[in-house]
Amino acid sequence: MMATTHALWGMVLALPVLAIAPELAPVAFVAGFVGGLAPDLDLYTGHRKTFHYPVYASIAAVPALAAALLAPTTLTVALGVGLAAAALHAVADAFGGGLELRPWEGTSERAVYSHYHDRWVRPRRWVRYDGAPEDLALAGVAAAPLAMIGTGPITTVVLAFVTVSAVYVLLRRHLAGVAERLVRLVPDSLTPYLPARYRRA
Repeated sequence: MMATTHALWGMVLALPVLAIAPELAPVAFVAGFVGGLAPDLDLYTGHRKTFHYPVYASIAAVPALAAALLAPTTLTVALGVGLAAAALHAVADAFGGGLELRPWEGTSERAVYSHYHDRWVRPRRWVRYDGAPEDLALAGVAAAPLAMIGTGPITTVVLAFVTVSAVYVLLRRHLAGVAERLVRLVPDSLTPYLPARYRRA
């Protein structure tokens, strides 16, 4: 799924905080945003493996959310929402496409790495690939309550993310070809440092 989709769904996890403890909502929205994006910091260093923990992040999120519920503070809410958003991101990647330059071709059987099981989880392809129309639909579903209930800055971020997502969806298939052409310009000495999906291009 798109990074924007993950970030928006991470922010959705902050909505209960807005209802229960509105004074802590700003930190919850930021934590959901960061937690939803953070796993993709491994984009160029073992993508969907280095910072993706579908099992461990999910386990860690349970006591963190319990602490936030029982003793809501800036720290407990940030940890609870942030960990839950990171876990949701890692789990959701299993329902998308595989790790390949053209995921709509369905040639990769690697969706996300489970460190607990010490193996790759296969892609379910419910969202066929990042930037697919159904990916944009998921982003829209998350964006709707955020835009309606969120504050001015939240609404601005949400509308910006939906706009970026829509443009990406329109260009997604063309971007694979652009990447292939750019990879050919990379010096041979740097090729080993490219992610595997680009080296195969």
